[in-house]
Amino acid sequence: MGLAIAERLLDASHAVFAWDISPAQRSALAKLNGELAPSANEVFAKCGRVLLSLPDDKTVARVLRDVDPALHAGQIIVDTSTGAPDAAVRFGRALAKRRVAYLDATVSGNSAQVRNGEVLLMVGGPKKAFACCQDLFRLFSEQVIHVGPCGSGAKMKLVTNLVLGLNRAALAEGLCFGRALALDGKQTLAILRASMAYSRIMDVKGEKMVRGNFKPQARLSQHLKDVRLMLAAAKQTDTRLPLSETHCKILTTAEAAGFGALDNSAIIRVIGKPIGSIRPLGPIKRPQ
Repeated sequence: MGLAIAERLLDASHAVFAWDISPAQRSALAKLNGELAPSANEVFAKCGRVLLSLPDDKTVARVLRDVDPALHAGQIIVDTSTGAPDAAVRFGRALAKRRVAYLDATVSGNSAQVRNGEVLLMVGGPKKAFACCQDLFRLFSEQVIHVGPCGSGAKMKLVTNLVLGLNRAALAEGLCFGRALALDGKQTLAILRASMAYSRIMDVKGEKMVRGNFKPQARLSQHLKDVRLMLAAAKQTDTRLPLSETHCKILTTAEAAGFGALDNSAIIRVIGKPIGSIRPLGPIKRPQ
């Protein structure tokens, strides 16, 4: 996601000064003509606006702790990571004491959609900081919505990901059911897309499921992390999410079978099968 955002900024002739712990990501950025920083501290010391795209809120907390000496008043930190809403609230409060604005700018969409500028941004945090980042947001998103104070972006991301993930699981189950009834997979998908059952997830994940192409756009383990965050947030509000509880069990089974690093459409590999029959996936099939 971070590399996709950087690519959009560079395409719009913005300077990008960035750091990543992964040598592969640093190399990819260099090929895009982005400027590599010697460390994360240098990014925060030099830049007035810093975008974060990290795996989880624990990583965000560690980065913010490490770069604390480089923070400076008037800076804006835009965090596109998906994490717990409570963590976003804590980050916002702590950074405000340093006169640094924090925006939890969560993304509805995957990295491929970021590259096409097709995602929705749901942003929590100070309205003044939100207004100051409109020029950046519009470079990689189709629509930007301010949803409330710090933590609101993270909350809205969990809500949208809940529905998105269940749509994906329902599609996988429907395709498995069609296969069990000896129906053609491509035709089943085409009819689902033309019917009242349609959801946009069919356009993004349907072909991947039918063709068995699980090259990752968004990894299955990342969505399992999100579902666990949903269930934790629901527990705090004494709310039961029975469909998501079942979804969590299915994703946990898929991760245990070795599918966690594959695209989240690989959930179809474990739906419709007895637990004992699930075997790790062989080589990823490529489209013909």
